[in-house]
Amino acid sequence: MDKFATLEPVRLYNPTATPPPPPSSSNPFSLHRPTVAPPIRRANAPAPFQLIGRLPVDVHILVLTHLAVPDIPAYARCSRALANLARDERVWEARWNAFAVERNKLADVLDALEDKLKVQNALDRGHAPPTLATESLDDDFGDFASVDTHPAQLGDFVGGFSFSTPAVPTFGQGQQTFRAQYIRAHALLKPLLSALSAPPHAVLSSLFPSPTPPLRDQAHTLRLLSRFLSQDVKPLRDWAKLASALRAAIDRFEDGLLTAFDVADGKGDERGMREAAEASWEVWEGPGAEWELGKVWAEKLEIFYEQSRWKPLDNFTNDAELDFTAMDGFLADILSALEEHGARAVRVFPSDANVLISFADRLANEVVGEYISSLLTRAREISNEVFLKATAASFKEAWRMVDTIVQVAAAKDSDFPKTKAEDVVYRMFEPNMDEYLDEEVEFVKQSFEMTCRSWEKQLSEHALPTDTTPNAETARFLGSHNPAQVKRTVLASFTDVLLLPVTIVPRTVGKAVGAALTTGGSAAVQGISMLNPQRWGGTGTSGNGSAGGGGGGFPFARMSSWSANGKDGYVRDFEKGGDGMLFDIGADEDEEPDATNEKADNVAAPEATPTNTARSSIAARDSLSSMTSLDSTKTNPKPPGLDNLDLLLSLDTALELIHADRESLKRAETFSGYPGTYGHRVRDTIEEIFVLLLQALGERHIKPGFDTAIESMKSYKPAEHEETKSVAPLLQFFELVHIGDTMQSMIQVYFDKELAPHIDRHDFLNTVVREKKHFEDVLDDCVAGGLNAATDALMNQVEHIIQKLTKPREYYPPEDSPLELGPTEGCREAIKCLQMHCQLLRGSTSKEVLEVFYQEVGIRLIAILQKHLKRQIISLSGGFQVIADLNAYHAFITSLRVPTITAEFAYLKMLGHVYVVEDAKDLAQIVRDVTRYGGAYRPEDIYEFIQRRSDWKKIEKTVDKTMYNLSFKEDCVLC
Repeated sequence: MDKFATLEPVRLYNPTATPPPPPSSSNPFSLHRPTVAPPIRRANAPAPFQLIGRLPVDVHILVLTHLAVPDIPAYARCSRALANLARDERVWEARWNAFAVERNKLADVLDALEDKLKVQNALDRGHAPPTLATESLDDDFGDFASVDTHPAQLGDFVGGFSFSTPAVPTFGQGQQTFRAQYIRAHALLKPLLSALSAPPHAVLSSLFPSPTPPLRDQAHTLRLLSRFLSQDVKPLRDWAKLASALRAAIDRFEDGLLTAFDVADGKGDERGMREAAEASWEVWEGPGAEWELGKVWAEKLEIFYEQSRWKPLDNFTNDAELDFTAMDGFLADILSALEEHGARAVRVFPSDANVLISFADRLANEVVGEYISSLLTRAREISNEVFLKATAASFKEAWRMVDTIVQVAAAKDSDFPKTKAEDVVYRMFEPNMDEYLDEEVEFVKQSFEMTCRSWEKQLSEHALPTDTTPNAETARFLGSHNPAQVKRTVLASFTDVLLLPVTIVPRTVGKAVGAALTTGGSAAVQGISMLNPQRWGGTGTSGNGSAGGGGGGFPFARMSSWSANGKDGYVRDFEKGGDGMLFDIGADEDEEPDATNEKADNVAAPEATPTNTARSSIAARDSLSSMTSLDSTKTNPKPPGLDNLDLLLSLDTALELIHADRESLKRAETFSGYPGTYGHRVRDTIEEIFVLLLQALGERHIKPGFDTAIESMKSYKPAEHEETKSVAPLLQFFELVHIGDTMQSMIQVYFDKELAPHIDRHDFLNTVVREKKHFEDVLDDCVAGGLNAATDALMNQVEHIIQKLTKPREYYPPEDSPLELGPTEGCREAIKCLQMHCQLLRGSTSKEVLEVFYQEVGIRLIAILQKHLKRQIISLSGGFQVIADLNAYHAFITSLRVPTITAEFAYLKMLGHVYVVEDAKDLAQIVRDVTRYGGAYRPEDIYEFIQRRSDWKKIEKTVDKTMYNLSFKEDCVLC
């Protein structure tokens, strides 16, 4: 049992062992027992969920945090647990953080006060004998003595100090807890509070006696005192009264700073201005109000009172057109003032005050904003189009302030965020955004409606009587040597059109255009007209150079007049001189030289004239149009009507729609950087503008054109037309398919170039992506429905050609006639017709659609040939003619490269052998061989074909006997 130690009783609530208190040598007459300095953190601190009384620890800490400091001792006397909790670091951390010493860099103030207090105490001790302090023992802190004692003897809470000779508590580096730091700040700041009891005019002189410290030090002291007498700290019971007196002193101090700043400003003393501004900024309360000193400085500037110098209406010419030359001068003055006064604001005021941004905000709203508002009001009175152009141009001009602000701010802060400068312009322009975005969408709808109605009116005015015979040679797209190559070149030229410049900010020709936003589009009128298929070259042209075929020149004749007369309010960079040739339809790099030469003969390309102006280009184009119309009149004196199906779609109309859409899109893109709600609205507007284009082009232009073409092809009757080489409606429909495919390709190019940067093209739920898919589906459905009608028309024509050109005894020639092994005329013409129309469809539809079309043509051609053979009487010599024709058809089908119908025609070609077999028994064996034709023809089918032989009556019995083993004499009994 000796090895077990004796258990000793342990006292509850026994604090951690602490060193014995040092003797109180400084004041042996203290009425209070000295206590031990508290530890930094109690090891056995209560857990947050532990209850003290009926409340958890966290609630008690929250109560202690909001109590005034003098009330903490009373709360702590309730129990030892609360007394220990009152020393918890969480209580004092909140109070110390309320000072914001580190954040506001006020530690130097405390150090200076401490040094000053040490000097004062040393002087007092040197000139006065030691005396017993006679102040009241019950001060604001409660039960603490006002004594000069060792820090370890201060007791559980902060000691009280007299206002006459305050002691300076000092702490070791190991005890710099939040509580210790607060005790130090409290002891240093409390003696200053007596000055707040002086009359209001004498508070500042009491706080800062002679020699007066610098303004910056005074501001820091006042700032620290304001934090000390705040609701978060509550150092005294009457803190609110003292805080009110301090606020009055600070206001008086700010008034003195404002006077000093004005005096320094009048003398041009930036150093004095900077000192007063920094001191004023230190004592300013911050959020919730505008800094008075910065506001007063800005109000004195003359730029805010000179608005009568500039007249917004000078931006309109006598013809009510836009000319922003006046705005250039206005903004030059604004930017000069912004640069001059902004640079001074950066040098004088603290960076955190954001005086530069405040000044720029006021300048933008009160001067630039008012100027733009008057300008837009006048533009709205003229027309919606002028209003939209003026809005985008005004915003682009005002955007020049951003670069100036960033440039000025970078002189002091190289990391100045550009977004702050951008927000100045964004906030200034917000009042105009709602009206602009709504009007932009409405204007696009009206423009599209006007273009579509213009095209419909043009079609109705150029309609011909129903008895007018269309000319197949009027196809312009297909008349070129290589339609697919021409299409690629046109798309390349269209891409160049998208890069042509247009000035969002209109100015007079010859003025500086450095601030103009060149986005392309308006000058594209010169190039758009060159996309007219009538000018691509070919075997023939339309009789009216401004209509059709993709030629709707009427809308673009109107647009060219806009360009020439300046009716659109723009002054284009194109008019300043440049390349008069916008398109050069030539060979691609991978095209053969011979093909290039042949194509060069067919494709009309204007010559390049680098020094031409816009007017000379327009004149050259008009001259080319008149020459084209003159040549066309010689070959086709009648204007094209609705029977020319390729004239039901107009590339010019499509390009005009794209042009109008792109102008609106580019105006909206000017605001694409807008943050917040308006940024979302701008992006939605950009998407809606493109969706309106797809709807107008698909539902108002492409679909009606294809519907009319399909109805025309369904009503086509080959027998009513002398032409047998081609089917005019079908030829024109293929032209229509090429034009529709070109429109789709242009939309794709336009989408990739202009809209893809604004949306996620892989988001299948996006409105633009869905509408684009719907547009493609509409075109595909139109082409598919048209191909069905086209196939019927084509095969009716082929059947008509075969019937018309096949002579009565084509396959039963006289015995003395020479044998010709070539295909018949009907066969040759039918194959030519098929070849021409199948060739025209290549390059305008997908491979899958083309294969389906070829397969349908092959299936129907087999049925026509079978029907044709069963209609003929074929001799042995005529059988060779049948084989020659079938071989020709097989060769044509093989060229289409569709395996399914190629096999079918191979069996049909073998079928011709039944007409050249002389021996009836051999013929019967051929008929009975079910494997010979791969299951394509049954014996009964072959039997029908051999019945068309001229010697059938002679060989019928032999064939029947061999096939069915029948003999009427042997197998039949007559009763």
